[in-house]
Amino acid sequence: MIIHYIIPSNSRIQAMALWPFVIVNTSLKQQGISAELLRHEKIHLRQQLELLILPFYIWYVAEWLLRWCICKDASRAYRMICFEREAYTNDKRANYLKARRLWSFLNYLK
Repeated sequence: MIIHYIIPSNSRIQAMALWPFVIVNTSLKQQGISAELLRHEKIHLRQQLELLILPFYIWYVAEWLLRWCICKDASRAYRMICFEREAYTNDKRANYLKARRLWSFLNYLK
């Protein structure tokens, strides 16, 4: 994992995982990245590896588009993506990635 601080500080995005990088908002450079945020992005890196990277991004965008069409709310659609649901549900669990089973994101599809 390689961390780059390149997201503009006025962006709503705090961080994103783009294999093998974690791209972080420049405003976090001085205050530091929380363990929770870093764990959230590491969960995404693991998901990306499981799907051999490119299929992850295709699935991510397709699921977001589908959920956005259904609920007509971009933020809500984002939070409903199975990858995000897994990451948000488990980013406070320090040992989650050690105990995480293969394809765990499938448990968050609904």
